[in-house]
Amino acid sequence: MSPRLSSLVTGLCAAAAVSLAGQQPVTREQAVAAAQSRGARAIFGRADTALAAGALRSARAFPNPSLAASYTKDVPHRHYIADLSLDLPWLRSARIGAAASARDAARYGFAFERAAIRFDADTAYTRALAALARARLSRRTAGDADSLLRMARLRRDVGDVGELDVRLAEVNAGQLENVAVDDSLAALDALLAVQLLMGLPAEAPTIVLVDSLVPPPDTEPNDPGEPLRVAAAAAGLRAEERTLTLAHRSIFPVPSLQVGVEQGDPGEPPGTLLPTIGLSLPLPLFNWHGGEVAQARAARDRAQASLDVTRRESAAAVARARRVLVAALERVSRGRRLLASADRVAAMSLQAYAEGAIPLANVLEAQRNARDALGRYIDDLAFANDARGALRLLTAATDEP
Repeated sequence: MSPRLSSLVTGLCAAAAVSLAGQQPVTREQAVAAAQSRGARAIFGRADTALAAGALRSARAFPNPSLAASYTKDVPHRHYIADLSLDLPWLRSARIGAAASARDAARYGFAFERAAIRFDADTAYTRALAALARARLSRRTAGDADSLLRMARLRRDVGDVGELDVRLAEVNAGQLENVAVDDSLAALDALLAVQLLMGLPAEAPTIVLVDSLVPPPDTEPNDPGEPLRVAAAAAGLRAEERTLTLAHRSIFPVPSLQVGVEQGDPGEPPGTLLPTIGLSLPLPLFNWHGGEVAQARAARDRAQASLDVTRRESAAAVARARRVLVAALERVSRGRRLLASADRVAAMSLQAYAEGAIPLANVLEAQRNARDALGRYIDDLAFANDARGALRLLTAATDEP
């Protein structure tokens, strides 16, 4: 590898692969926690949850009374009347029930959003680890290609091989140099993507990934219960049903109780307060809340359909995620065996070339096979971790944090 290119590759990957001054070591869980606390999606979810909690608080509040004061020429002259709307129990329970179900739906939605943020951060962390592993592989294979080129030149100088082997080794080394640069840039981009998800600036690398890319557990996650998406849809349906109930019960307007005193009757001693009491009952002559009832019924039907679709889609997605995870774990196990065989063949072919037993083309083919096997194994590890993360997301339940 040329000195200039070697310096470029080393400089690009050093910031992402080793701990330099001013860079913060970050584990997978720390990256997830930062994304959940500082990410814009988490902020929006907390705002929606707070909004739903405020709506529930408003639904539980009692109506404020109104006070009216008037003066007339007729006796008694002064009138003070307080008007209090009656919060009837059947209306209050329906109103609070709708708001409570809407709050539950917001909470479940926020919990699923947090699970989705965890999945995105976990996936980005895994991809960054895979990109770093590929960059290290490319740097190592580029160095091996340089060693092979020096070996070919040495054997040419002593007359063991011809100029063709040297040219072939030069082409191979140049191609691997380009691959090393591309993989180093990809590793740097993947590391900066993790920083973005953590809410950090992404102009330059400021973190170092601590965890390693290892196979996930070969067991599937337990089924904890109703997934969050289904729970949120069910809570939304309950909210719409309570809203429809409230619309039906609101056909007859809420009466109000009027209590007050009158003052200034010449026939009474000075300062005498005359109590008054009354009941105001609105009459539903022109508006029977037909529009509100129709809207609430349509919203209820839509929520029911949404719940049915969510249940079917969730069940299908979970089943597919389980199949993908099983296949990914099998690929990892198979790739581990193939990688060991490919490495052994590459080492044996290099030894045979050094002894003059095989041509250079066979060595390059063996090294290419070993390199491809390791690259596929890295991709299989990343895919298996992502598959397990996807299954964890789809099966996240209400009893999880």
